[in-house]
Amino acid sequence: MLIGELAAQAGTTTRALRYYEEQGLLESGRTTAGYRVYEPSATLRVRNIRVLLACGFTVEDVKSFLDYLDTELPEVFCDAPPCAASNAVAAQRVAELEERIATLTRLRDSLVHRMPWLATPRTSGSPD
Repeated sequence: MLIGELAAQAGTTTRALRYYEEQGLLESGRTTAGYRVYEPSATLRVRNIRVLLACGFTVEDVKSFLDYLDTELPEVFCDAPPCAASNAVAAQRVAELEERIATLTRLRDSLVHRMPWLATPRTSGSPD
């Protein structure tokens, strides 16, 4: 889809989309005529970017979180013959999961810092 179509679908402007692209938050391809084109999934990505920036997150926070969302989690439970190679693979998977947990922990802490009411546990009797 072209930049104007994405802007209309995401409820933003082409100027904002170009800014997101300059900041490394959004990627586009180019047609032979030089027009920016985006994948259909870019609509959801732009909406996520807008919400996170509106909540006060920095561009680097948003980039870190979107990079996390773009990364597929490794398959942790799979058959592997018992050997040193499988132990090395398992250790690598554990390290990747620990890194993702640390990223989510930083994101949670950042969210709680900006929105302290998220840290307060809800009681079952409280109104929504």
